[in-house]
Amino acid sequence: MKLRVGIVDGGFVRVAPAALHAAAQFASGEFDGGEFDGAKSDGVVRCEAPHGPALPHGECVAALVLDAAPTACLLDARVATVGRPATPRLVAAAIDWCVAEGARVVNLSLGLADDRRVLREACERAVGQGVLLVAAAPARGSPVYPAHYPGVLAVSGDARCAPDQWSRLDPASAAGAAWGTCPDAPGGRPGGASMAAARFAGIIAHHLVQHPDAGLRGLVDHLAAFAIWHGRENRRIAETDS
Repeated sequence: MKLRVGIVDGGFVRVAPAALHAAAQFASGEFDGGEFDGAKSDGVVRCEAPHGPALPHGECVAALVLDAAPTACLLDARVATVGRPATPRLVAAAIDWCVAEGARVVNLSLGLADDRRVLREACERAVGQGVLLVAAAPARGSPVYPAHYPGVLAVSGDARCAPDQWSRLDPASAAGAAWGTCPDAPGGRPGGASMAAARFAGIIAHHLVQHPDAGLRGLVDHLAAFAIWHGRENRRIAETDS
């Protein structure tokens, strides 16, 4: 069975059919004049068939994951659309869905400002089942979620790194990010922490394809041993775009 990677984002369609295992769209609340009104939400998340266009951000994330792990099979968990940003409740539901669909890795190229119990508990459930969560973290400023939760691999962009390289950062000096990698979007376009997280998720997925029995501890040891850089770059670490 191919290794499955969940992508919690804005969706993607530009992948080969064999690279997609399943897709779902998560929604709650109502729309007023085409705008999402969270105040009208009853708190119930609907899991639906994807509809509407995929967002360019999600397309970039999927491309970077497959670039690093071309044999991976993706799960498209859509939590954002045009005019409706991701919310903690939607992200939590998407994580649970990815775990239920057999994801070994879940990429979260996003960062939410507030700690919410529903999201924290979804991350705890996933980590408790051995699923590896990879999330974007800013290079500076306040921590974001889910990157700041225990057991989540928090990633910032590090301009020192080539696309297949990564760095071991000091979490205390990078808003909680323990890892860094190339922040470029596909084609070398400017990116940030969300692109770095996607690339890092692909690097991890590639390692797990080769070492399917690796757990979190063994993976972290491998990443630390083969990091090209250690500590924060003095000149510049790429800022987050999340």
